Amino acid sequence: MRWLESLWYRLSFWHIFLLPAAGLFALLSGFRRALYLGGWIKTQPLPVPVIVVGNITVGGTGKTPLVLWLVHMLASHGYRPGIVSRGYGGSLKALIEVDGNATPAQVGDEAVLLFERARCPVFVCPNRGLAARALMARHPEVNVIVSDDGLQHYRLPRDIEVAVVDGERGFGNGFPLPAGPLREPRSRLASVQAVVTNGHPVAQGLPPGTIPMRLAGDRLYRLTNPSQRKPASEFARSTVHAIAGIGNPTRFFAHLRALDLWPEEHRFPDHYLFRPEDLDCPGNNPIVMTEKDAVKCRSFGTDRCWVLAVDAVLPPTFEQYIVTLLSRLNGSQTA
Repeated sequence: MRWLESLWYRLSFWHIFLLPAAGLFALLSGFRRALYLGGWIKTQPLPVPVIVVGNITVGGTGKTPLVLWLVHMLASHGYRPGIVSRGYGGSLKALIEVDGNATPAQVGDEAVLLFERARCPVFVCPNRGLAARALMARHPEVNVIVSDDGLQHYRLPRDIEVAVVDGERGFGNGFPLPAGPLREPRSRLASVQAVVTNGHPVAQGLPPGTIPMRLAGDRLYRLTNPSQRKPASEFARSTVHAIAGIGNPTRFFAHLRALDLWPEEHRFPDHYLFRPEDLDCPGNNPIVMTEKDAVKCRSFGTDRCWVLAVDAVLPPTFEQYIVTLLSRLNGSQTA
C-alpha cells in the first residue's frame, strides 16, 4: 500500500497499468453521484442541518481538527451539535454511540478523540445516514449534525459541504484512484460551500477563494498524567522520538521542527493500532506523539511519552460565513 501511495504524488512507468483502472473508478464514482443527485437513489432527509467535512483525496488533510473547531464554534453560538463518523479503523461495524468505555480498537481513533475533545454526542456507523438518525432519536436536543469525513457518502443528506485540501500535497498527480489520490475530480470542489486549505497553500491547482487553516499548538502533556503540561520550549534543541500513525506524518514532524525540537521520525500507517513494543525507542529521549495516536497508547504508555495537542485556527470571516449559512437554513426550515 505504501508503494502505491508513493505513486500518487509523481508520475512513473507503473501508471501505464494503473490508468485503465483509474478511468473505470472515475466513471463508476461519477455515475454513483449522478444517481443520488438525480433522485434515482433516495435519501431520508433529516430534521436538522448537516455539515459534512471531507476531502476529494485519500489520506489525512486535517478534517478532524476542523470538525472539532466547528463543534466548539457552533456551541459558542448557542447550537447543540452532534457528530457522526464512520469509525474508520475500528472493529465494530454496527451502529454505536461512543462513550467513555469505547476503545480505538472498537470505534477507531478519531471517534474516541472526537468524543473526548468535543464533549457532544458522537455516533459511528459505516452508514452515516443511519448514524445521524440514531443520534437524533437518542439526543433530540441536537440541532445541527457535523459529519467527520463523508463527502462521498451520499446516503447522508447534507446542507453544507466543506472540503479540506492539504495545502502542500494538493491533489498529487491529479489522477483518480488507484493511479492517484483523487476520490473525485477537482471539479467537485465547485459544488461545495467552502474549500479549506490546511497549511500554507503551495500546491498547484487550488481553487481561488480558499479559506486558510493552520494547526496551532506549543504545549505538550504527559500521556500517563494529562494534567502535567509543559511548553514545547522545555524540549527545544533536543532530540525526541516522534511517532506518527496519521495520514500525513510529515506535517507533524514539520510542526515539531518549527517548535525547535529535533524529531527522530518513526512513521506508521494511518490509523495504526500501536503495540507496547512500538514505543520501545532507544535511549531515554522523550517520545512525542499526536493526540490521535495517544488515545491508542494510553494502556501501555510510559512516562517518556508526551502528547502535542493542536487546535485548528481559521479566520473570523469563515466563522461568520458558516453561522450565516445555518441561519438561512433554519429560516427556510421554519418558514
